[in-house]
Amino acid sequence: MKADRQAKILSLVEECSIETQEELAQKLVESGFKVTQATVSRDIRELRLTKVTKADGHQYYQVLSPQDPMYYQKFVRVLQDGYSSSEPAGNILVIKTVIGMAMAVATALDNLEYPEIIGCVAGDDTIFAAVRTEADCRRLHEKIREMIEG
Repeated sequence: MKADRQAKILSLVEECSIETQEELAQKLVESGFKVTQATVSRDIRELRLTKVTKADGHQYYQVLSPQDPMYYQKFVRVLQDGYSSSEPAGNILVIKTVIGMAMAVATALDNLEYPEIIGCVAGDDTIFAAVRTEADCRRLHEKIREMIEG
């Protein structure tokens, strides 16, 4: 069921200009799927759909591939918007974020695929990024600061 639903979502996003989760949920219901807002939200996250501003000024859901330059920029923007500070602690980089942004920033870090990061654990405003070595942790700390500063 999930695979069929997600395939339909990809099809709908390609065929239609979907602006909201509600609109996507309605199209799924019209296609015979029983969905909740939470289900649609999870599917959007799992399928890595993103909103892209088109020439008409409206934002629509779109599937971005990792080869698309906008894919990388999306995660950089999330990191820049949510980041407050960071500090190495051995081989753990402790990252402070705007309240409620830790999960989004951790997802951005995961998708930016820093080779130093083994994995991230996020709370509400704090991320623990497990890093391979202490030296890698210091390097990663500097990379992130440079990215934030532009």
